[in-house]
Amino acid sequence: MIVGGSSGMGRALAAELVAQGSEVTVAGRAPAKLDAVRRELGVRTVAMDLGSEQDIERLFATTGKVSHIVTTAADVGGAYQPIAKYDVAAARSAVDSKLIGPLLLAKHGAPMLEPGGSIVFTSGIAAYRPGPRASLLAALNGALASLAAALAVELAPLRVNVVSPGWVDTPIWKDVAGDAAPETLSAMAARLPVGRIGRPQDIAAAIIALLRNGFITGTVLHADGGHRLA
Repeated sequence: MIVGGSSGMGRALAAELVAQGSEVTVAGRAPAKLDAVRRELGVRTVAMDLGSEQDIERLFATTGKVSHIVTTAADVGGAYQPIAKYDVAAARSAVDSKLIGPLLLAKHGAPMLEPGGSIVFTSGIAAYRPGPRASLLAALNGALASLAAALAVELAPLRVNVVSPGWVDTPIWKDVAGDAAPETLSAMAARLPVGRIGRPQDIAAAIIALLRNGFITGTVLHADGGHRLA
């Protein structure tokens, strides 16, 4: 199950898992995107809001048992604000999608996981190389590492891990940088040790590595092109 799998990194993950022969369910908020990914990839889709516990309960009632749960969902447009003028209400959707939603996925999803199953959260480089106006996002991404470690103990032998992407060329950059997104990404690419910005397929490969390796739990896998070193 991939929550947030109708675009960006989640969609790339769905495509790769389907290519490997997996049966995939994609959940998300945008009906048009869900329709497109269902037609193009042949996945099952469920419309839901990660900020709604009722929707999360309904999601698992609909799908039944699953092998793995991944969330790449992030509604972070309102999270980028200077601290002196911070509007908490505008950032509430970021808290729901990045922290409360993943916690509720674990609450309702863990009982539905098959033996050997796992949960993978998606955090981000802001936790390790925070920038101006990103204080809340840094806190939420950092909290996911702690949440995964705690759940790895509480839900054992089920596994819980985190993938932390660096800068990845996905539609979310329109929310973050607007029309300046191409120039912003190019400037970062020049700084990174790998010499390029991440692709959604890079993050999909990192998530699949965590799904397949039954000896990894409570871990943050950094797929950031060396951004923590730059």
